[in-house]
Amino acid sequence: MACRDFLKGERAAKSSGIMKENYTVMHLDLSSLDSVRQFVANFKQSSQSLDVLVCNAVVYLPTAKEPAYTADGFELSFGTNHLGHFLLARLLLDDLKQSDYPSKRHHCWLNQYDIIGNTNTLAGNVPPKANLGDMRGLAAGLYSGDFDGAKAYKDSKVCNMLMMQEFHRRYHEETGITFASLYPRHIPLFRLLFPRFQKYITKGYVSKDESGKILAQVVSDPSLTKSGVYWSWNNNSASFENQLSEEASDVSKARKVWEISEKLVWLA
Repeated sequence: MACRDFLKGERAAKSSGIMKENYTVMHLDLSSLDSVRQFVANFKQSSQSLDVLVCNAVVYLPTAKEPAYTADGFELSFGTNHLGHFLLARLLLDDLKQSDYPSKRHHCWLNQYDIIGNTNTLAGNVPPKANLGDMRGLAAGLYSGDFDGAKAYKDSKVCNMLMMQEFHRRYHEETGITFASLYPRHIPLFRLLFPRFQKYITKGYVSKDESGKILAQVVSDPSLTKSGVYWSWNNNSASFENQLSEEASDVSKARKVWEISEKLVWLA
């Protein structure tokens, strides 16, 4: 369990009935590239195997009118939701390659808010819409123009979806690792902001327990091993391959975001 808060991690494991000998809590703050690198070093020293990587950390500040920044000087949503996960996945790729897990699955779970960054959905068309533009601000890890916390979050989700596909194109055939994202229909903050809209119009609300079961299903279900897929669930709890928006499936844009991200996290 990679967590910012040891005590919260311990409490979560205990409340789930996980025996102490079956989990290890390790510190990881995805808003800090140094923390990501230190976590990877600690993990490798632990001699544990890595079979599945679930990326689920998120910063969501929808009412923010001024940007906040990471310790590395990046806009907080972009730096945490995208760059932190990108660096983590890149640095752990070799460990995933060595896994003897039956299907060699690597899951970038891009968390439960992906749908609002996907503009071919009803929720994704709620203003402000995700749009990476000419990516000049992205290349600096900053935010160009008037800041909107909700748009910054949505843009970071577009980066996540683009990177899932780019990981798939670059590494799936060579390694056999599955790269996928999912949207389990669970948007907890929307219960505060848009409860009736979410429950009765988008039908996007499910319980925490159900969203957890969906995550476990993607990790373990042999029918969900296809790589490069954005999984969703309908109201009957049946999985399907969701379609990404033009913005979130642009191959040339994905390549450019990858190259920019490599430079920002000092991998290129």
